Amino acid sequence: MTTLAPLADTFPSRWPTVAGAVALLTAIVSVLLVAFAWPSARSSVHDVPIAVAGPATAVAQVRTALEQRLPGGFEITEVPDTAAAETLIRDRRVYGAIAVGSGAPEVIVASAASTAVAQTLQGIASGLAQEGKPGTAARDLAALPADDPRGAGLSAGALPLVMGGLLAAVLLTRLVRGTARRLTGALAFAVTGGLAVAAILQFWLGSLSGSYLANSGAVALSIAATAAAVLGLEALLGYAGIGIGAVLMMLIGNPLSGTATAPEMLPGWSGALGQLLPPGAGGRLLRSTAFFDGRGATHAVLVLLAWLALGVTLCLVSGLRARRAATGAAGLRGTATPADMSATLGS
Repeated sequence: MTTLAPLADTFPSRWPTVAGAVALLTAIVSVLLVAFAWPSARSSVHDVPIAVAGPATAVAQVRTALEQRLPGGFEITEVPDTAAAETLIRDRRVYGAIAVGSGAPEVIVASAASTAVAQTLQGIASGLAQEGKPGTAARDLAALPADDPRGAGLSAGALPLVMGGLLAAVLLTRLVRGTARRLTGALAFAVTGGLAVAAILQFWLGSLSGSYLANSGAVALSIAATAAAVLGLEALLGYAGIGIGAVLMMLIGNPLSGTATAPEMLPGWSGALGQLLPPGAGGRLLRSTAFFDGRGATHAVLVLLAWLALGVTLCLVSGLRARRAATGAAGLRGTATPADMSATLGS
């Protein structure tokens, strides 16, 4: 008894097809490398907002010294005293402050906002101590939890949030029929996923502080924005929409989120762009709820709500288009079939 050779071996592809596949794979891996490595490799301190508190003459000296050490590194807000500087830090308008007066400068940081910026500030400001004076004192106004002093869990948690939203869109598209049901499933998963992710980060890994419910809400809104946006793109463009959503969220949004460092440390305009996408906005919102009592979260909430609204709108537009197509087809036949009713009511 003879067996037939596999079809792939019987009719092999032409060598130009093989060469094309190799070229495509090379292009894909190159794009992936650029997307994830470029922001980190070109990360630097530029236009990082900080405050300098003290008399005008002393503040001017600090400004000159900072500009000499790191040209263009800081965007300085001058305030009269330490209390005003602390208010700016708590409101997330600056990452830290240097208070100068008659003694050695005091460095005020917020490691929960960005450990990278906090370390940079401490390193830069230590050289500003006056000659013959003690070393620069440092005070952390918003410290990370003792169980995760480097913020590793918070940084690592950014990718699962993006993946959760993408996977929700893909699985709901494959398993659930009807646009309204898919959106309902996405929102329900956002709630349960938010509760689960926040519980793991806060109670198991010890990476979050603050209100558990507020942190859960921040995670849920991030997942909902991502899932709804991808569902909307899929409803409008088919599987190509999922690809576009994956590129936006994974290849652009995640590397440019600035969650591991700070958006201002990313090269050029990339940090500002990242804050307009769900991964960046979600990371900022979670830091605000966990360590700053929700301060400085307005922009992030508006961005996430905009993406959520965009996804819902695209789903509604696709549903209306499907209803019109089904109604038109039924009108041409003179009667509505079960398939037409399913297309009309299923969304």
